Amino acid sequence: MSTIAIASGKGGVGKTWLAITLSHALARLGRRVLLFDADLGLANVDIQLGLTPTADLGAVIAGEVALAQAVLRHPAGFDILAGRSGSGALAALAPATVEGMLSGLHLLARGYNRVILDLGAGLDPTVQRLAAFTDLLLVVATEEPTSLTDAYAVLKLHAAAERRETARVVINQAASEAAGMRTYGTLARACAAFLGHTPPCAGVIRRDDKVREAIRRQALLLTRHPTSPAATDVEALAAALA
Repeated sequence: MSTIAIASGKGGVGKTWLAITLSHALARLGRRVLLFDADLGLANVDIQLGLTPTADLGAVIAGEVALAQAVLRHPAGFDILAGRSGSGALAALAPATVEGMLSGLHLLARGYNRVILDLGAGLDPTVQRLAAFTDLLLVVATEEPTSLTDAYAVLKLHAAAERRETARVVINQAASEAAGMRTYGTLARACAAFLGHTPPCAGVIRRDDKVREAIRRQALLLTRHPTSPAATDVEALAAALA
């Protein structure tokens, strides 16, 4: 079993889309995958996929159902533990509640090869704790200066928690692979200069109009446009992680 967190310093970089598509790609490789929508308070995995779960993380925390009972099987072959969008109560969970949730997730994860956590954007303590729970942190960034600055902040906090060796960078929405590597280089140089460590690049995902179209239709990219550039790039990332 391996747990992977998908994080970003800011919203709008395609973090949730990547978590969904990576989960699908790993499932297509034969892995048993659980996608946990850990964007507490602003969860939208179910919305992107057009799902209406009968139970979600909010019901689990309220004590209405067990964690395993809230798991939803997607027809594409991976499981989903949905969050609850717009719930301020979930966004401000007490530390003890977070720890209890993680203990339950640790037990549940034994039934899977890969558990993907879609973390909330930002740097609040709950996000940091969830990131520290995982075996690997994928920090998603784009070429936008604010995205790079915020991605650096995530990496800095992760390094301060003595977890720097578990962090990798994914450049999303790149004009080309070469352009993505240049963007990664900018972030890598900042990390080397100020953190004394350069997180490896896990992959570059090219900008692809098919992504927006699939999201608009609440469809999986690998099903709707399996040969598109972004689909090919995520499948390569999944193969490396598998």
